[in-house]
Amino acid sequence: MITAIVRYKLPPSIDYNDCLAHFAKIAPGFREAKGLISKHFIWSEDGTAGGVYQWETLDAAKAFYNGPWLKGIVERYGMKPEIEYFTVFALTDNTTGKVMVFEKPRLAKNHRLKATAT
Repeated sequence: MITAIVRYKLPPSIDYNDCLAHFAKIAPGFREAKGLISKHFIWSEDGTAGGVYQWETLDAAKAFYNGPWLKGIVERYGMKPEIEYFTVFALTDNTTGKVMVFEKPRLAKNHRLKATAT
């Protein structure tokens, strides 16, 4: 699982209410995004907005962000967004009471077990 954090600065002409209305309007369309698990639409008092996305794979995330979505962001906000990608190791879901671990440890190519002196 991949988490992507996307941020962009809103122009001064877009306030809290404008951003809220726009996000509420476009939110249903994200149900069709291939590989998207969930999206949190975010806004900050400093005029930053964006999303926290959960993706099935990094490829799915990158394909989405390089498509029509990017063109729409640039047209609407006049800038490319900042996008950070993170591998999700584990998830605590308090709504279901579940804890899930997604990743397994990896051995380095030249990994050697350390011997302990006794």
